[in-house]
Amino acid sequence: MTAPIPTNVHYHRKERELELTYAEGESYRLSVEYLRVFSPSAEVRGHGPDSATLQVGKKDVGLANITPAGRYALKLHFDDGHDSGLFSWDYFYDLIRRREANWADYLRRLEEAGASREPLGIEIKQL
Repeated sequence: MTAPIPTNVHYHRKERELELTYAEGESYRLSVEYLRVFSPSAEVRGHGPDSATLQVGKKDVGLANITPAGRYALKLHFDDGHDSGLFSWDYFYDLIRRREANWADYLRRLEEAGASREPLGIEIKQL
C-alpha cells in the first residue's frame, strides 16, 4: 500500500487527538489512546502474531512530543514514556481505515483479559 502523505499534522492536546489532513481535503482525528495501544513498536506488537502485549490503562495517555523520521514517518513520544515505534504514513492510513474494527477488537480483548482502559494507580508526572 502506498498511502497519501498528510499535508498537515496537528495535536489537539485538550482532546488528546492527533489530526491528519490530506491534500484532497480529508481530515482524520485519531485518539492518542488508540495510537498508543496500536503502536507499531515491538514492545506492543511483539515479534510475531501471538506475541503482542495487551496495552491496559492507557485511557488518559497524551503526547509529549512528535518528531519526524525522515520523510516517511513520525515518532510519537507518549507521555507515559513509550516512544519506540515509528508510525509510517502507510501505518497511519491503515489505522484510519481499520479504526472501528481495531477498536472493537481491542475492547473485546480487554474484556476477555478482565482488564481496563482506566489508568492503574496514581500517575505521577515530572514537572
